[in-house]
Amino acid sequence: MDLPVNLPEKLYLLAYDPRRARTTQHSSLNLLLQAAALTELLRRGLLYEEGRKAAVRVRGAAAEADLDPYSARLLGQIREARPHSWSSWVGRARSAGREQPIRQVRDGLADSGRVVLRSHRVAGVLPVTLVTLTEPAVREALAASVAGSLKAPLSRVDPADAALTALVAAGRLRTVLSAGQRREHRGRIAKLAPAAGPVPRALGTALAWRMSGHSAELAALG
Repeated sequence: MDLPVNLPEKLYLLAYDPRRARTTQHSSLNLLLQAAALTELLRRGLLYEEGRKAAVRVRGAAAEADLDPYSARLLGQIREARPHSWSSWVGRARSAGREQPIRQVRDGLADSGRVVLRSHRVAGVLPVTLVTLTEPAVREALAASVAGSLKAPLSRVDPADAALTALVAAGRLRTVLSAGQRREHRGRIAKLAPAAGPVPRALGTALAWRMSGHSAELAALG
């Protein structure tokens, strides 16, 4: 089975609720996908931390060759901007307009054939886009990777799975880990978090700011 390589695609599929046939937690999913893109770029060595700022390090086309479209776009934005804090870059997902991560990552998955999009009108008036997974087993395999990372010997956990699990926990993605499971595995999650660098903590800060109604101020920090 061919699994996605990039973290934003993995997180989008995990946010999809098979019972409801749609993604969940839209109020925080943009922030989670933005954090996933930052982590993907960081893990590839395309970003590095300069003090508390995110700055771009370019290591040639090879490291960027198989990036998902959203992560590649974000890399370009960071390259052209002055350095900002990790939390600021996460928070900018809230003010991205039509370029928001949910739409962009979804469309990238549609282009690669992992999801099918269909236009629909609620009550014949409100336009929405319905999303269907082409291979539900892919999502199941990703969820199994998260579950496995919480139980397998730490030395045997793939760093990509460790980063994925850390983001799922920091983003409070209930379609994968319930609040009870996050509490139960708190210690293990803390050991997995370094695989995602400073991003899970930045995501937690961005979510807290969103809940307090200060998203615009967060995006302006840096």
